[in-house]
Amino acid sequence: MQSNQTSSTMEVEAIPPEAKPLPPKPKFEPLKPHEMSDGQVQFRKVNVPPHRYTPLKKAWMDIYTPIYEQMKIDVRMNLKARRVELKTRHDTPDISNLQKCADFVHAFMLGFDVIDAIALLRLDELYIESFEIKDVKTLRGDHLSRAIGRLSGKGGKTKFAIENASKTRIVIADTKIHILGSFANIKIARDSLCSLILGSPAGKVYSKLRAVTARLAERF
Repeated sequence: MQSNQTSSTMEVEAIPPEAKPLPPKPKFEPLKPHEMSDGQVQFRKVNVPPHRYTPLKKAWMDIYTPIYEQMKIDVRMNLKARRVELKTRHDTPDISNLQKCADFVHAFMLGFDVIDAIALLRLDELYIESFEIKDVKTLRGDHLSRAIGRLSGKGGKTKFAIENASKTRIVIADTKIHILGSFANIKIARDSLCSLILGSPAGKVYSKLRAVTARLAERF
Protein backbone atom coordinates (compact mmCIF):
# COMPACT_ATOMS: atom_id res chain seq x y z
CA MET A 1 0.00 0.00 0.00
CA GLN A 2 2.78 2.37 0.98
CA SER A 3 4.71 1.57 -2.19
CA ASN A 4 1.64 2.50 -4.27
CA GLN A 5 1.48 5.94 -2.55
CA THR A 6 5.17 6.60 -3.11
CA SER A 7 4.83 5.68 -6.77
CA SER A 8 1.87 8.06 -7.18
CA THR A 9 3.81 10.90 -5.54
CA MET A 10 6.74 10.21 -7.76
CA GLU A 11 4.46 10.38 -10.76
CA VAL A 12 3.19 13.82 -9.60
CA GLU A 13 6.69 15.15 -9.04
CA ALA A 14 7.88 14.00 -12.42
CA ILE A 15 9.32 16.87 -14.51
CA PRO A 16 7.13 17.55 -17.55
CA PRO A 17 8.75 17.42 -20.94
CA GLU A 18 10.05 20.74 -22.28
CA ALA A 19 7.23 22.87 -23.75
CA LYS A 20 7.59 24.16 -27.27
CA PRO A 21 8.86 27.77 -27.39
CA LEU A 22 6.16 30.34 -28.09
CA PRO A 23 6.30 32.13 -31.43
CA PRO A 24 7.70 35.67 -31.30
CA LYS A 25 5.25 38.51 -30.60
CA PRO A 26 3.98 40.14 -33.77
CA LYS A 27 5.16 43.71 -34.28
CA PHE A 28 2.50 45.86 -35.92
CA GLU A 29 3.25 49.29 -37.30
CA PRO A 30 1.02 52.04 -35.83
CA LEU A 31 -2.07 52.68 -37.92
CA LYS A 32 -2.18 55.86 -39.93
CA PRO A 33 -5.19 58.13 -39.37
CA HIS A 34 -6.79 57.32 -42.73
CA GLU A 35 -6.43 53.58 -41.97
CA MET A 36 -8.31 53.87 -38.65
CA SER A 37 -11.53 54.71 -40.46
CA ASP A 38 -11.08 51.90 -43.03
CA GLY A 39 -9.46 54.30 -45.47
CA GLN A 40 -12.52 56.58 -45.52
CA VAL A 41 -12.03 60.33 -45.51
CA GLN A 42 -13.66 62.00 -42.51
CA PHE A 43 -15.47 65.33 -42.79
CA ARG A 44 -16.60 68.13 -40.49
CA LYS A 45 -18.84 71.04 -41.53
CA VAL A 46 -19.18 74.31 -39.62
CA ASN A 47 -21.99 76.71 -40.55
CA VAL A 48 -21.15 80.40 -40.95
CA PRO A 49 -23.74 82.76 -39.40
CA PRO A 50 -24.51 85.89 -41.48
CA HIS A 51 -22.83 88.34 -39.07
CA ARG A 52 -19.52 86.38 -39.13
CA TYR A 53 -19.24 86.14 -42.92
CA THR A 54 -17.30 89.42 -43.38
CA PRO A 55 -14.91 88.80 -40.42
CA LEU A 56 -14.27 85.30 -41.84
CA LYS A 57 -13.27 86.78 -45.22
CA LYS A 58 -10.85 89.18 -43.53
CA ALA A 59 -9.28 86.56 -41.25
CA TRP A 60 -9.38 83.65 -43.73
CA MET A 61 -5.59 83.29 -44.16
CA ASP A 62 -5.06 83.40 -40.37
CA ILE A 63 -7.54 80.51 -40.04
CA TYR A 64 -6.42 78.59 -43.13
CA THR A 65 -2.65 78.57 -42.44
CA PRO A 66 -2.55 76.70 -39.08
CA ILE A 67 -5.27 74.24 -40.15
CA TYR A 68 -3.66 73.30 -43.49
CA GLU A 69 0.06 73.58 -42.73
CA GLN A 70 0.32 72.59 -39.05
CA MET A 71 -2.65 70.29 -38.45
CA LYS A 72 -2.51 68.78 -41.99
CA ILE A 73 -6.27 69.13 -42.56
CA ASP A 74 -7.85 70.21 -45.85
CA VAL A 75 -10.17 73.20 -45.47
CA ARG A 76 -12.38 75.13 -47.86
CA MET A 77 -15.21 77.65 -47.78
CA ASN A 78 -18.41 76.44 -49.45
CA LEU A 79 -19.85 79.75 -50.69
CA LYS A 80 -23.13 78.24 -51.85
CA ALA A 81 -23.94 76.47 -48.57
CA ARG A 82 -22.25 79.20 -46.45
CA ARG A 83 -20.17 76.79 -44.38
CA VAL A 84 -16.54 75.85 -43.77
CA GLU A 85 -15.75 72.23 -44.71
CA LEU A 86 -12.85 70.24 -43.27
CA LYS A 87 -11.53 66.79 -44.19
CA THR A 88 -8.61 64.53 -43.30
CA ARG A 89 -5.65 63.87 -45.60
CA HIS A 90 -3.35 60.87 -46.01
CA ASP A 91 -0.57 62.69 -44.15
CA THR A 92 -2.74 63.87 -41.22
CA PRO A 93 -0.59 62.95 -38.16
CA ASP A 94 -3.49 62.46 -35.71
CA ILE A 95 -7.17 61.71 -36.26
CA SER A 96 -8.15 64.08 -33.42
CA ASN A 97 -6.78 67.03 -35.41
CA LEU A 98 -9.99 67.11 -37.44
CA GLN A 99 -12.17 67.72 -34.37
CA LYS A 100 -9.70 70.26 -32.97
CA CYS A 101 -9.85 72.23 -36.22
CA ALA A 102 -13.66 72.07 -36.23
CA ASP A 103 -13.72 73.42 -32.66
CA PHE A 104 -11.28 76.18 -33.66
CA VAL A 105 -13.47 77.30 -36.58
CA HIS A 106 -16.63 77.02 -34.44
CA ALA A 107 -15.02 79.22 -31.75
CA PHE A 108 -14.30 81.88 -34.37
CA MET A 109 -17.95 81.71 -35.54
CA LEU A 110 -19.12 82.31 -31.97
CA GLY A 111 -17.16 85.57 -31.91
CA PHE A 112 -13.76 84.73 -30.39
CA ASP A 113 -10.64 86.30 -31.92
CA VAL A 114 -8.37 84.05 -34.00
CA ILE A 115 -5.52 84.60 -31.49
CA ASP A 116 -7.70 83.26 -28.65
CA ALA A 117 -9.46 80.50 -30.61
CA ILE A 118 -6.15 79.09 -31.94
CA ALA A 119 -5.38 77.92 -28.38
CA LEU A 120 -7.90 75.11 -29.03
CA LEU A 121 -5.40 73.67 -31.54
CA ARG A 122 -2.46 73.93 -29.16
CA LEU A 123 -3.98 72.74 -25.86
CA ASP A 124 -6.14 69.71 -25.08
CA GLU A 125 -7.94 70.84 -21.91
CA LEU A 126 -9.77 73.83 -23.35
CA TYR A 127 -13.54 73.95 -23.73
CA ILE A 128 -16.28 76.33 -24.81
CA GLU A 129 -19.36 76.72 -22.64
CA SER A 130 -22.40 78.66 -23.85
CA PHE A 131 -25.50 79.77 -21.99
CA GLU A 132 -28.16 82.45 -22.19
CA ILE A 133 -29.15 85.11 -19.66
CA LYS A 134 -32.67 83.64 -19.47
CA ASP A 135 -31.11 80.32 -18.29
CA VAL A 136 -30.01 82.15 -15.12
CA LYS A 137 -32.94 84.56 -14.66
CA THR A 138 -35.93 85.51 -16.77
CA LEU A 139 -35.47 89.19 -17.61
CA ARG A 140 -37.31 91.37 -20.12
CA GLY A 141 -37.09 94.88 -21.51
CA ASP A 142 -34.96 97.36 -19.57
CA HIS A 143 -34.09 94.78 -16.92
CA LEU A 144 -32.43 92.64 -19.62
CA SER A 145 -30.57 95.64 -21.05
CA ARG A 146 -29.25 96.58 -17.59
CA ALA A 147 -28.11 92.99 -16.97
CA ILE A 148 -26.13 93.01 -20.27
CA GLY A 149 -24.68 96.39 -19.22
CA ARG A 150 -23.61 94.97 -15.84
CA LEU A 151 -21.87 92.04 -17.59
CA SER A 152 -19.83 94.32 -19.84
CA GLY A 153 -19.26 97.26 -17.54
CA LYS A 154 -18.16 100.71 -18.68
CA GLY A 155 -16.06 100.22 -21.82
CA GLY A 156 -15.99 96.45 -21.20
CA LYS A 157 -14.12 96.93 -17.89
CA THR A 158 -16.07 94.27 -15.95
CA LYS A 159 -15.76 91.68 -18.72
CA PHE A 160 -11.99 92.24 -19.01
CA ALA A 161 -11.57 92.00 -15.22
CA ILE A 162 -13.35 88.63 -15.12
CA GLU A 163 -11.32 87.40 -18.13
CA ASN A 164 -7.99 88.36 -16.58
CA ALA A 165 -8.83 87.01 -13.12
CA SER A 166 -10.18 83.67 -14.35
CA LYS A 167 -7.80 83.26 -17.34
CA THR A 168 -10.69 82.79 -19.77
CA ARG A 169 -12.10 84.58 -22.81
CA ILE A 170 -15.73 85.75 -22.81
CA VAL A 171 -17.99 86.72 -25.71
CA ILE A 172 -21.29 88.48 -24.94
CA ALA A 173 -23.45 88.26 -28.06
CA ASP A 174 -26.82 89.85 -27.27
CA THR A 175 -28.34 87.53 -24.63
CA LYS A 176 -25.92 84.64 -25.31
CA ILE A 177 -22.65 84.26 -23.41
CA HIS A 178 -19.75 82.07 -24.57
CA ILE A 179 -16.77 81.25 -22.32
CA LEU A 180 -13.50 79.73 -23.58
CA GLY A 181 -11.09 78.22 -21.05
CA SER A 182 -10.24 75.23 -18.89
CA PHE A 183 -12.95 73.47 -16.87
CA ALA A 184 -12.09 75.03 -13.49
CA ASN A 185 -11.58 78.52 -14.94
CA ILE A 186 -14.89 78.40 -16.82
CA LYS A 187 -16.65 77.67 -13.52
CA ILE A 188 -15.06 80.74 -11.87
CA ALA A 189 -16.04 83.01 -14.80
CA ARG A 190 -19.55 81.54 -14.99
CA ASP A 191 -20.19 82.07 -11.26
CA SER A 192 -19.12 85.71 -11.55
CA LEU A 193 -21.30 86.31 -14.62
CA CYS A 194 -24.30 84.66 -12.96
CA SER A 195 -23.87 86.88 -9.90
CA LEU A 196 -23.92 89.96 -12.14
CA ILE A 197 -27.03 88.73 -13.97
CA LEU A 198 -28.80 88.16 -10.64
CA GLY A 199 -28.12 91.79 -9.67
CA SER A 200 -24.89 91.78 -7.65
CA PRO A 201 -22.90 95.04 -7.94
CA ALA A 202 -19.57 94.83 -9.78
CA GLY A 203 -17.56 95.71 -6.65
CA LYS A 204 -18.90 92.69 -4.77
CA VAL A 205 -18.10 90.39 -7.71
CA TYR A 206 -14.54 91.80 -7.94
CA SER A 207 -13.86 91.09 -4.24
CA LYS A 208 -15.19 87.53 -4.58
CA LEU A 209 -13.02 87.04 -7.69
CA ARG A 210 -9.93 88.25 -5.81
CA ALA A 211 -10.59 85.72 -3.03
CA VAL A 212 -11.12 82.84 -5.49
CA THR A 213 -8.01 83.66 -7.57
CA ALA A 214 -5.89 83.99 -4.41
CA ARG A 215 -7.10 80.54 -3.32
CA LEU A 216 -6.23 79.12 -6.74
CA ALA A 217 -2.76 80.69 -6.64
CA GLU A 218 -2.11 79.01 -3.25
CA ARG A 219 -3.21 75.62 -4.60
CA PHE A 220 -0.75 75.62 -7.52
